Parts: sequence; C-alpha cells; structure tokens
Amino acid sequence: MENRINLKVENHIAHAHLIRGDKMNALDAEMMDALIECGERIKADNSIRAVVLSGEGRAFCAGLDMGNFAKMAEGGDAGVTDGKQRQKLVERTHGLANRPQKVAFTWREIEVPVIAAAQGFALGGGFQLFMGADMRYAAPGTKFSIMESRWGLVPDMGTTHVMARVAREDIVKELAMTARIFEADEAYEHGFLTRICDNPIEAAMETATAIAARNPDAIRGTKRLFNEPADRFVADTLLLESALQDDIIGCPNQVEAVKAELEGRAPVYADPKETKKAAE
Repeated sequence: MENRINLKVENHIAHAHLIRGDKMNALDAEMMDALIECGERIKADNSIRAVVLSGEGRAFCAGLDMGNFAKMAEGGDAGVTDGKQRQKLVERTHGLANRPQKVAFTWREIEVPVIAAAQGFALGGGFQLFMGADMRYAAPGTKFSIMESRWGLVPDMGTTHVMARVAREDIVKELAMTARIFEADEAYEHGFLTRICDNPIEAAMETATAIAARNPDAIRGTKRLFNEPADRFVADTLLLESALQDDIIGCPNQVEAVKAELEGRAPVYADPKETKKAAE
C-alpha cells in the first residue's frame, strides 16, 4: 500500500492521500488493492473519527490506468479481477461487492464520515471513487466525467446508486451515456459536490477537525442514519452493475469501442441484436 497511498492518522483524523501523482493517481491493480487495504485499516482503527481522501499532483484520480485498456483490447480482464482472465464480475469476492466495486464502496462502509478533496481530474473510476465519500469538495475548474461509455462499458464500481440519488435521473443518464466532461460549477449545480474550495484538502481537514470534536458515537450514528435507508437495496444494485458489465465486457462492440478510442478513430459498431445472438 505504501507506494500508492500515504495514510496518516493524527488528532483522530485519517488522511488517505493517493501518491501516484506521475500517473494522475490512475487505478492500476496495485492502486485498487491499496485503496481496499487502506479502507480496511481505517475501519479497524476505532480512534479515527473522520477521514480525508485526496490525491497528489494534477489529479484526484484519472480513472482506470490506460495500460489496462490496452489489455482489454487484447482480450484480457484489464487487471480488475485479481488478474484472472475473464473472472465473472458477478462473483462477490469482497462481501457485497467485487474487487473494483470495493475500491469505491469501501468508503461508504467506513463508519465515520469520509470527505473527498479533488483537484484537476476525477474521471471514470476516479469519479466513482470520489462519489464513495460522504462529503465532496473540489477546486474550481476540476473536471469530472462518468467516462465508462467512452470505453463501451457501464459504470460499475459501486456508487451508481449515490449518483442517482444526489442528481436528477435524466442528468445522470445523459452524463453516463455521453461520457461528457463537466467542471466543478456544473458538478455543484447537479449535487455531486458539497463545496467548491480554492484549497479543497485544507477545507476538508477543517471540516474533519470540526467533526472530530463532536461525540464520536453521535457522528457514527448520523452517518448510519442517512446511509442505511439509501443503501437498503445496494446489494441488488451492485449485483446488477456486475451482471450488466459481464454481458458487455469483451463483446465485439465493447472491444471495438476500446480499439477505436486507442486508435483515435470513429468506432464501427455491429447491430446489438446480432452481437447478442453471437454470444448466445
């Protein structure tokens, strides 16, 4: 974990800082494992009363590592399922979730509040990680995208139910289906952001400090009070994400989407009914 995330606990506040800045904190296999391990360490430390989640350098997290998409174009699993070729995403390897879902959903499972602080970019899987936090701060001009459709995929990292709750249904559908990049002002307008801050990490630490001064039992209870009703059907949602992705990932149209993106050309898709027949 230490070469991907710096975890510091001080004054009852955990600061989980992604340190793969040279790669814009992109999600390779090591980063995914590090995020899961970091979440488990925080859960096990009862002294922690608030968490700040941030990334170094030019981005909070730029999403799945580009090298992973090259593997996907060649028929591999893009490093999202412990390196096993075509392991089914519907397999529940991490409680209610699979491995990539756990990367983002683990921050909702943590009993204390998590405040994400973003700058630069939070794209694709990085946006889903960002949406796993309870409060979300971003610097002016930060760019976001529900980017999975760019690669012929559906968003499937465990926080689609959060997106659908904080923003209007039509807005989320438009953003997910177009992979359009939108900036902090628009993200705030839609409800994805709690605040726009010149220094989001500093602001997140100030909020964490204020929370850490409150009764920790009440803070944990408050998070549970608001999360539990919203997450009541989350197991079904996580499973649906995975089932849909299993049907799509590796199919001819999805591979064509990746190849076209990597080659900088317009994709040429087959009739979905025909690809479904071929799969059957």
